[in-house]
Amino acid sequence: MTIWTLLGGGACAVALLAAGSLLLPRHVHVERQATLAGDADTVLALAASNTGYQRFNPYLSADPDLKIDPFGPETGIGSGFAFDGKDGTGTQVVSAVSPDAVHYDIDLGAMGQPRQMIAAQAVADGVVVTWSMDADMGFNPVGRVMGLFMDAMIGKTFERGLGNLAAAI
Repeated sequence: MTIWTLLGGGACAVALLAAGSLLLPRHVHVERQATLAGDADTVLALAASNTGYQRFNPYLSADPDLKIDPFGPETGIGSGFAFDGKDGTGTQVVSAVSPDAVHYDIDLGAMGQPRQMIAAQAVADGVVVTWSMDADMGFNPVGRVMGLFMDAMIGKTFERGLGNLAAAI
């Protein structure tokens, strides 16, 4: 067996793995839901505010050294913050507010631009809060493989955030 045969076989294996990763899902959806004591208006008011969000920010409770720099209006569309911490850097901006949900555009640079939503629906015993994220993993083979683990990773973060929110309202 020559070195060229080994190199050719290795190149074929890498090409097959990369092509195979394109069979993995491109779009990732993560969602968690909880029924909290409180009301939908309070949840949405906190969620739509760049400083209100910090009262339940799951990354801030996990990383007390997380740097947060608010920008834009205090609340509503354009309200946002830049962050820099152990889990990364980026920005989060309120992109839409409706009577039952707040939508966010997140920019993580090379890590992607996921979209998040916090929805709140009043129920007899409080408020049902749904926290979700949608991400396009593109054609990057590494991104597609990472997409397989997003529910486990981000889901825990959303669960922590819902717990923080329960304490904040």
